[in-house]
Amino acid sequence: MSEPLVLELQVKPLDFLAAGETATQFKETLKSLGLPPEICRRAAVVVYEAEMNIVIHGGGGVMRLQVEEDKVTIMAEDEGPGIENLELAMQEGYSSAPDYIREMGFGAGMGLPNIKRNSDELYIDTAPGKGTKLRAVIYLNKGR
Repeated sequence: MSEPLVLELQVKPLDFLAAGETATQFKETLKSLGLPPEICRRAAVVVYEAEMNIVIHGGGGVMRLQVEEDKVTIMAEDEGPGIENLELAMQEGYSSAPDYIREMGFGAGMGLPNIKRNSDELYIDTAPGKGTKLRAVIYLNKGR
């Protein structure tokens, strides 16, 4: 693979019927490239959690998958209100999701912790009123 493969999909705000489709499409792409099942699983978890954050909090946005010879990079960018307290948001169980979202079974506060757990590197650029940009890297040849 000389040129990186890049796949980009739009994510609509509050579209719970389509939520998860990006993760499924990205996972199928990785499987079709012959990547190991564990890499595909980890990437699918990262994409799903980031996608749900865009659906719930981000006001819509874009997800990008970039596959290179040595790594998979997942980027998520939204137009939302930004994360007020990133340190708090990284704690398992913390959620700023409204009650109606939780009543639908979402917003349990595991999104960012699951992204971190399944990534080898994680970068988050966010501030109140600025939206959020997330970049997660999974190395293909790194032992876990």
